Amino acid sequence: MRQEDPVATAAPVETAAMRRAIELAARGLGHTSPNPVVGCVVLDAEGRTAGEGWHERAGGPHAEVHALRAAGDRARGGTAVVTLEPCNHTGRTGPCARALIDAGIARVVYAVSDPTPTATGGAVTLAAAGVDVEGGLLADEAAAGNEAWLTSVLRGRPFVLWKYAATLDGRIAAADGTSRWISSPESRADVHRLRAAADAVIVGSGTARADDPQLGARISGLSDDEISQPLRVVVDSGATAVKAGARVLDGTAPTLIAVAEDADATHLDGLAPLLRLPRAADRRGLHIPALLQALHERDVRSVLLEGGPTLAGAFLAAQAVDKVVGYLAPVLLGAGPAAVGDAGITTIAQALRLDVTDTARLGPDLRITATPHRPALHEEN
Repeated sequence: MRQEDPVATAAPVETAAMRRAIELAARGLGHTSPNPVVGCVVLDAEGRTAGEGWHERAGGPHAEVHALRAAGDRARGGTAVVTLEPCNHTGRTGPCARALIDAGIARVVYAVSDPTPTATGGAVTLAAAGVDVEGGLLADEAAAGNEAWLTSVLRGRPFVLWKYAATLDGRIAAADGTSRWISSPESRADVHRLRAAADAVIVGSGTARADDPQLGARISGLSDDEISQPLRVVVDSGATAVKAGARVLDGTAPTLIAVAEDADATHLDGLAPLLRLPRAADRRGLHIPALLQALHERDVRSVLLEGGPTLAGAFLAAQAVDKVVGYLAPVLLGAGPAAVGDAGITTIAQALRLDVTDTARLGPDLRITATPHRPALHEEN
């Protein structure tokens, strides 16, 4: 099994196949949790594409199985290019390492090693069967596409994407509290895409009280059956923001209301399930790590944080934000609430530094995507 320099030893056709496999994996976003998204391309012995596949839904066949079925006999003597190390265990489906061996695959190239204790070891099994194995090809790109699942495995909590929309001077509402609409229709449509890809959407009591958000995902051109709706979570420590008739209680998606252990929430009986959590040390909200742990135990692997400045500050103070997506509108207000509240940062030396990973124009707005300075996920394994 060779893993010393995959970029140098992988053939150009394999690199191209891996890029295609990463594209295929993305088709599973929003449908495979709590499992990873995975893409696979099978090349025949002459290096031509023989089959493609991706993990389409949790509990269904893995990407390698779909690709091998599409390739048929052309897989024998060929190469399987896959975004994640083939699994080595039997769960709801059989081990992919064995499926590749049985299909007669001669070489396997994968991007990211599987850090799951029960599934890892596929590369060793393949090598022991005489399959040539290469790991690490386009690992950064593949890990980025699987960031939610890798975060959940390596850090033991859901991946958190904080989204906000603001004016160029950083205001999320005017001084009188009005905020609709700061961002453009194009930006708002993009937010619905983020919701559909997330396992849960979280807002705080301030947002729930002021905006009465519905928090469901709507995507033009897709039917309700084609969209995976996220769990809607309202962080309402005092149990005062959500009342009967609130839009977040409609039947679009399941809802969970997180309240403090000592809160009187009798008026919420029968409206939605309650999650009782300890208060934060300052007593001004809930303990964020406990919230994330409770969601992780409910198989939530990715969170879209849409809360207001107070909740955003609490997540940042807890070092629980993995990605930031900001929609900046070409608007100036000069006054009004800022995008983020107190995050426990008092000097410039404590500032959370981010790496900008993407910028895009959405109508008149600018979307900026950034991540905190941290080791790459696949390097934590």
